[in-house]
Amino acid sequence: MPQLTLRALLPQDWTDVRRIYQEGISSGNSTFQTEAPTWEQWDASHLQACRLVAVMGDAIVGWAVLAAISARPVYRGVAEVSVYVAAAAHGQGVGSALMRELVAASESHGFWTLQAGIFAENTASLALHCRAGFRRVGHRERMGQLHGVWRDVVLMERRVGSPACALADGSCENGK
Repeated sequence: MPQLTLRALLPQDWTDVRRIYQEGISSGNSTFQTEAPTWEQWDASHLQACRLVAVMGDAIVGWAVLAAISARPVYRGVAEVSVYVAAAAHGQGVGSALMRELVAASESHGFWTLQAGIFAENTASLALHCRAGFRRVGHRERMGQLHGVWRDVVLMERRVGSPACALADGSCENGK
């Protein structure tokens, strides 16, 4: 297996980033989005800091970014996390490597809280976030419909310096 390296996400990576995002959209378990945006839309909706890609051999196999949760100055240290891994690279540690680097980069850029909203059925993403020190802070029932089906969203949060919190069963706290 080729070595995994992480580097800054560049505009010229968009074709691969979009392809991986579209795989996540097609899975039906990653986002309420039904189609990938243009580069301009995507670029405008994500922070310039903390943009990463994972490269294995010559191929981009994952990406991670932050998005502001609000334009209000009081929330400048709070961001929403997105981590996507190509289907062909699932189970190879790509998500964990991206998350570790994203957490470290976010803290070095002054973020004190990272948030994520994850479909309740996306157990792989829930476990990834738990391993990175996120904890469950809420469960929003029937948050929205995707292809006519109501979906629940688990709200997760990580504060600066949070230790990993996953229990043996992959849950975050007290079996929740």
